[in-house]
Amino acid sequence: MPEHEQDDQEREFDLRWADGAEYKEPSARARMLAARWKHDPPGPVPFRADPEYVGSRRRSSWISTAVVLGSVAAVIVLLGYINFRAPY
Repeated sequence: MPEHEQDDQEREFDLRWADGAEYKEPSARARMLAARWKHDPPGPVPFRADPEYVGSRRRSSWISTAVVLGSVAAVIVLLGYINFRAPY
């Protein structure tokens, strides 16, 4: 059996053995957050944002949409004007 096939089989065996482990150690971030939250638990997080915040965000998105569309229209008009004035 070639050496790389043997390595693949050993690696596959190791992965199956690790996946079948009864206990998995938490990640470093999970351990850090658990230690932090033990002394200072996080506050409740609302499922939905406040209505005031959502409304103000909508207005700003409309303003940005109007600015983008206005810019595109200005470029189209400018290009049409340049093409109209260009001598053939």
